[in-house]
Amino acid sequence: MKRTIVLILLFLSFVGKSEEKSTPGKIESSIFADFSHSQDLNKFELTRSFFGYNYNFNQEFSGRIVFDVLNTNAILKYGYLQYKKNNINVRFGLVPNAQVDKMEKFWDHRYIMKSFQEKYSMAPSSDYGLDVYYKFNKFVNVAVSVLNGEGTKSAELDSVFKYCAGATFHPTNHLVFHAYYDVMKKDVAQQTVSLMSGYTTDKFNILLEYNNQINTKYRKDYNYFGYSICGTYNFNKKFSVVVRYDIINYSSTWKNSKNPYSEGSQYVLGIEFNPVKGVRISPNTQLWSGDKDIYSFNLNVELKM
Repeated sequence: MKRTIVLILLFLSFVGKSEEKSTPGKIESSIFADFSHSQDLNKFELTRSFFGYNYNFNQEFSGRIVFDVLNTNAILKYGYLQYKKNNINVRFGLVPNAQVDKMEKFWDHRYIMKSFQEKYSMAPSSDYGLDVYYKFNKFVNVAVSVLNGEGTKSAELDSVFKYCAGATFHPTNHLVFHAYYDVMKKDVAQQTVSLMSGYTTDKFNILLEYNNQINTKYRKDYNYFGYSICGTYNFNKKFSVVVRYDIINYSSTWKNSKNPYSEGSQYVLGIEFNPVKGVRISPNTQLWSGDKDIYSFNLNVELKM
């Protein structure tokens, strides 16, 4: 672990010196710091600490490497080669999960809570594989991926790939619709369907998302689904209100099985403060309502440098 951290620090030192010599690249880093008070536990913690570098080989080819350093663990979060020209974008390696990444951008408050699919273990946030994005015009774009399916913690273990496809439609500058589907097949096929619609203005945005996973972990009729409604209202450039409501349910077969997850509803209500560029602070309350109700007061901070 110590050796890994030293290598990361040396790497960042090197790219920092490279930037001073006008190397065509840039450092990226983000830190999420939290305080949480609930009936069971009070704690300060870092939930994310990303450090990485983007390098442009030329106008079309670039590379990105990002480490996730947290407590005593340091893992490679992203590491891929990217080709981008005109309306096409291709990434190969350890790539962001395009669906999770898109929903995070729409939700835009990952430092408060993960987006639906990642939070409820429908999909990892990054995976090994290939993804291709194509923009037909200003109204329609599509993305297809072939991934291992296991995420970053393990390489391909079973020769079963996850095949993903998504399409986004922007009928106006304010309105967006998105549809997504993926499948992984062994004896039975695990399938995930996601539908989203959103509306955005300078003053507010609102998002409605539906997710359904069938035959989770290749277990027939082990299905679960849920909805997420979230939004932001901006009082001005520095202050806004953030709200979110999730509900997740399971099929009757799943309920009667040994269920590793919980069924219930998640509520979030908070205020966001942007004192300077790169800093977001949110005091918020969260309530998980299920077999056991868990209420907490949280102070979430995002730093982007």
